[in-house]
Amino acid sequence: MAETQLSTRGKDLVHHLASILVIGLFAWVLYRTATGIGEPGTPDGPLLALILLAGVNCLTALARQLSWQYVLPAAGIAALIGSGAFVTSLYGGIPFGPLIFGPASGESITSKLPWTVPVIWVVVLFNSRGVGRLIMRPWRKMKTYGFWLIGVTVGLSLLFDLAMDPFLARLNHYWLWQPTKFNLTWQGAPFINFVGWAVVTLFILAFATPLLIKKQPGQKSHPDYHPLLTWVGAVGLFALAAGSRGLWVVVAVDAVIVVAALVPAIRGARW
Repeated sequence: MAETQLSTRGKDLVHHLASILVIGLFAWVLYRTATGIGEPGTPDGPLLALILLAGVNCLTALARQLSWQYVLPAAGIAALIGSGAFVTSLYGGIPFGPLIFGPASGESITSKLPWTVPVIWVVVLFNSRGVGRLIMRPWRKMKTYGFWLIGVTVGLSLLFDLAMDPFLARLNHYWLWQPTKFNLTWQGAPFINFVGWAVVTLFILAFATPLLIKKQPGQKSHPDYHPLLTWVGAVGLFALAAGSRGLWVVVAVDAVIVVAALVPAIRGARW
């Protein structure tokens, strides 16, 4: 019992330290974004550091609920499958559409794939699932709860991608979309990107979900607001960056996305 309490306190300490670092760095990135510091297309150290710390913070938050022996394999599945999908798009245009990565996305780890891609997948997937758990909290005892949670997670991941892509692609040039035969795009991103994003997210969840289920359910747990704060904070950053460049349509869409996630998540958390 004492060892369990010590382990829990250790996980809490690591998570709180990571959260403090993320909050401080997030504030600095917000300031830089609002004041126009930084040049698009070039590596932005604070933003790259924020992405990395957000990934670490996401995993430390999840480790407070599950053992690391489940958290790390689940993260590996998300990173591997998500990165593999980007590699196939890089060379064959499927499933996201034809693209190339710019130097702003960070150093390549293999096959011209920047290290930020697997980290982004971890952040998007697990925080979307965390928000989905808040939304689905009133229905967690339903027999079909698991399937509904997967569906909500896919939807939230897709909404996050709608907000994220203009920020990373159009404004910061992490990747550049290449022309396609279809003219239907969202801020330069082809429509197939969002279809592919939903499909890949569903594929990841099919393998990762068994690892993310609590093996020894205990008493009723308190709602975890960490994924919601991260999710909404990131979309808020995207909106601020879009507004600083005069992309008011993007700002409006981002605002709708925040409301669409925030309202049902708070309602579910209070259940």
